[in-house]
Amino acid sequence: MSAIAAATAGTPPSLVVEHLAKRYGAVQALDDVSVSAPAGQCLALVGESGSGKTTLLRCINRLVDADAGRVLLAGHDVREGNVVALRRAIGYVPQEGGLLPHWRVVRNVALVPWLNGVSDAGARAQRALGLVGLDPMTIGQRWPAELSGGQRQRVAVARALAGGQGVLLLDEPFGALDAITRHDLQEMLLTIRARGDVTIVIVTHDMTEALRLADQVLVLRTGRVEQSAPPARLRDAPATPYVAELLLRSGVTT
Repeated sequence: MSAIAAATAGTPPSLVVEHLAKRYGAVQALDDVSVSAPAGQCLALVGESGSGKTTLLRCINRLVDADAGRVLLAGHDVREGNVVALRRAIGYVPQEGGLLPHWRVVRNVALVPWLNGVSDAGARAQRALGLVGLDPMTIGQRWPAELSGGQRQRVAVARALAGGQGVLLLDEPFGALDAITRHDLQEMLLTIRARGDVTIVIVTHDMTEALRLADQVLVLRTGRVEQSAPPARLRDAPATPYVAELLLRSGVTT
């Protein structure tokens, strides 16, 4: 078990990002980014394409290694220890869900418990499916291709939680869905957030979604922080013209 997994067993970790920087050739993807999320809260990363949202998200589970700065989970630097153990301790849902098409739903969800060698991986998968609002008896033996887009994303979230992960990273998980399905999945995430047993980081380009789901909203522009604030403060007192413009585009009145 990794130091982070051991430190967060049974409890969600706090997240601290300190002075993170990342460059891809001539592009400065992250430029001195700092933000924090207390244990059990939801942090939304907002900005246009190329703002650095996904790079920042992937620095948390080391799919990307920063050039400078550090990321702390429960006080532990994510660069210390085994990267595989780190990723198993963190749930990750990419935009397309990332389900294995040749595995049935319940086996997909049981992936991390199975890799960790626990004896009740199947039972954990069934509990996780219930947590995201799916009946394991109805859905469990289906193939991913037999599911709707919304069902696939629910299964992907279940997989990200089935191993007891204390952190959930979501990279624009609802962006490709219709408005009704998107609303339903936002409700699912609010239910998970209300449990208080997982720290959530969600990437979204939709300011309305961020304000609805998050305890803290970080607005990025070309790799730099424009504003970091709770939803009400950000809505009522945008710190820069860019933040005000994003609110206006999203139909949010200040």
